[in-house]
Amino acid sequence: MLRIHFTGRDLGGVRMAAGPDPLWETILSFHRLRDRRGALVFGEWRTETRVRLKGETRLLGALVPKRGYFPDFLNPPESRFGLAEGLEALRATPGEQVRTELALLASASPAPPARSAPLREDDPAELGRLAGALRAYHRAAVEPYWPHIRARAEADRVVRGRALLDGGTDELLATLPPMIRWRAPVLEADYPVDRELWLDGRGLLLQPSFFCRATPVVYRDPALPPVLVYPVTYADAPVAVGHGGRGAGASLGRLVGRTRSAVLSAIEHGTTTSELARRAGVSLASASQHACVLREAGLVVTLRHGNAVLHSLTPLGAALLHGGAQGLSRRDFAATSYVRNGPVTS
Repeated sequence: MLRIHFTGRDLGGVRMAAGPDPLWETILSFHRLRDRRGALVFGEWRTETRVRLKGETRLLGALVPKRGYFPDFLNPPESRFGLAEGLEALRATPGEQVRTELALLASASPAPPARSAPLREDDPAELGRLAGALRAYHRAAVEPYWPHIRARAEADRVVRGRALLDGGTDELLATLPPMIRWRAPVLEADYPVDRELWLDGRGLLLQPSFFCRATPVVYRDPALPPVLVYPVTYADAPVAVGHGGRGAGASLGRLVGRTRSAVLSAIEHGTTTSELARRAGVSLASASQHACVLREAGLVVTLRHGNAVLHSLTPLGAALLHGGAQGLSRRDFAATSYVRNGPVTS
């Protein structure tokens, strides 16, 4: 059991991550790669990723066991600003931290293998080698699916943001995934070991993650900035750039028209189907139909929230709404167009 202890000041310091964290997704995806569970969501991704890998997992396998502790220095807080920033911070990890966390990794293993340490602690170039391995693995396992991962994280932000507006921080914490339970002033979560985390006025960053599964993740070192990495709500498998499947061309062709443009605009900050109908000035049935077409085109993600469903824009949908694909790469455009849809209906 994980218990995160809040003060009144910490409740005011709860915040949502701006998007998915590339290094958290990289490390957690490595767990999913070696996990046989979740075949419906991750099975095809595992097959596709293994084809692209070229030995990048050797070093990672020595640092990230299939379950249990892995070093905090693999996920520096700077990673939330981007992969390059995260890898730069990793290369700059103090030697003392590397030695401490590698020793903890060795002690956490029930039967340490009879081989050399995964990194030579006295060689600064080793962190550069690790950063290169992480970048190569990210390129094979995470980057092709990034638009889908980002869309799911944004949809989760819409759900949490609505909870915050409806009932404040208490409601936000109470609507996290079911393995996390808010019993003020303590946030409890299913966890493989007993842990107590005292925030002491530092607040808490909530970090949704596509590749996180079953239990949330926190830093082992309580002195690091507090972050809770938790699973997003999803029901569909990630699709890579250039993947086959249902293309969006036909659906995009159906988007021409003033009404659907109004519907897309109404969804910009997240909305339920009934709110969408009211904002766009259409019937409930028409709003549901428009949302379905937009979802098929890869412009909208829909998630269930209590008895309602919430619609939010994908990166492609946001780019089209704001005057074209500014800030959206051709790769993002192609990949987002192939976002598959879960069983949630309007």
